[in-house]
Amino acid sequence: MFIRTIKIKRPNLLAAALAAVVVCLVAIVGLTAYRVTAKSEYELKSEQQRQDFIRQMGWETDDTFDDCKKITIPEEFNEVYTNYNELQKQQGFDLSRYKGKDCDVYTYKIRNYKNHEGKDDVNCNLIICDNKLIGGDVCSTELDGFMQGLRSAEK
Repeated sequence: MFIRTIKIKRPNLLAAALAAVVVCLVAIVGLTAYRVTAKSEYELKSEQQRQDFIRQMGWETDDTFDDCKKITIPEEFNEVYTNYNELQKQQGFDLSRYKGKDCDVYTYKIRNYKNHEGKDDVNCNLIICDNKLIGGDVCSTELDGFMQGLRSAEK
């Protein structure tokens, strides 16, 4: 059996500890910066900004919204809101941060959804609170419709 001892001088140990602390700090700052940019906060104060955002997502729509309604995000989520919020989380949004807040939902007819061109059955809904986009979806109003995130699959 061999035993080997290593003598580390105090300045080298201090330098190694300092290097480890610097690496940890860089990793924490990098991860925090990534989370902030990944959330993609959009300020949508005007109709033009909403239209531009919808185009960025890959959709064609009319020049103005089809409907606008006021909603209040419930304080307690039922199963429907919980499932809907999972869709929002997949897109980088989280409606639970806005519980009890009044919001506007702008609805636009989507004109270029694959296999639905020329129909009026696909909508884009933008949920806006304090002029910031906090969620949304693209959905079909057909009986066996669908719901997806805001970004076009072709984008």
